[in-house]
Amino acid sequence: MIVDADVALPSWAEDYLVWLATHRRAAALTLENYRRDLVRLAGLAGEREPQALAPADIRRFVARLHGQGLSGRSIARILSAWRGLYRWLIRNRGAHVNPVEGIRPPRSPAMLPKALSQDQTKALLDTESTAESALEYRDRAMFELFYSSGLRLAELAWLDLDSGSRNGWVDFAEGMVTVHGKRDRVRTVPVGEPALVALTAWMEARSQLSVAEGERALFITRNGRRMSAGAIRGRLRRWTQASGLGVHVHPHMFRHSFASHLLQASGDLRAVQELLGHASIRSTQVYTHLDFQHLAEVYDLAHPRARK
Repeated sequence: MIVDADVALPSWAEDYLVWLATHRRAAALTLENYRRDLVRLAGLAGEREPQALAPADIRRFVARLHGQGLSGRSIARILSAWRGLYRWLIRNRGAHVNPVEGIRPPRSPAMLPKALSQDQTKALLDTESTAESALEYRDRAMFELFYSSGLRLAELAWLDLDSGSRNGWVDFAEGMVTVHGKRDRVRTVPVGEPALVALTAWMEARSQLSVAEGERALFITRNGRRMSAGAIRGRLRRWTQASGLGVHVHPHMFRHSFASHLLQASGDLRAVQELLGHASIRSTQVYTHLDFQHLAEVYDLAHPRARK
């Protein structure tokens, strides 16, 4: 099922998105994902209003999505969005039941997050620029900051120039970046020296660009507007190709690499949890498996009795 997030939605769905934006202050990327999930629900429901759907309908929708190739994890996210919609309908539109409650997604095999090795990360970040243009300075600063501080894509895209901005900002004097993460949780993370150097070079280049009136974004396009998530992905794809690394790299891979490399060096799971902004230690524990995987590879390569 190919979903066009730009299709017109029923009024109940648009009203819910407005509520998420104004009352929950959901990030732009979150709203984009919710819109896509509501498009799915509206398409599956057809002419029926959401209040007319029963748990059996939701189970049938889940089975259809799974049959179309969506993973259990993707369906779990979709169900979460639908569950939130129905809670809102009960509070605000007189709905009586939440048919999504108790519906579980299909089980998927556990997948470890993909992280770059330290050598791969160094090779990627040390890639020589094809031209010392303002955009090259910007890209290097973005990717250094991703890896230096373990930021999410939306967190980096929404950074502002202004200290104290609700979107987040970089404190150059203290070498720290403050971001507003998921569920509006605020955290402050150190910024490494290479990232600070790259950011300083970008700030000088940015001052020479024609910036759109009132635009306070830290990272902007050649047209002087805030970089979108899609634009950042595209620039990383271009940068990776120039590096000759031969590996598909997406922005979140920097975050995984940041966490796994930090854990390998320190062994401090709680510190990594705080730096990533995870509410639960269980979300961070996946990186202990990555660390064990690294140790197992070292054993297999180095131990005389390891299986070859």
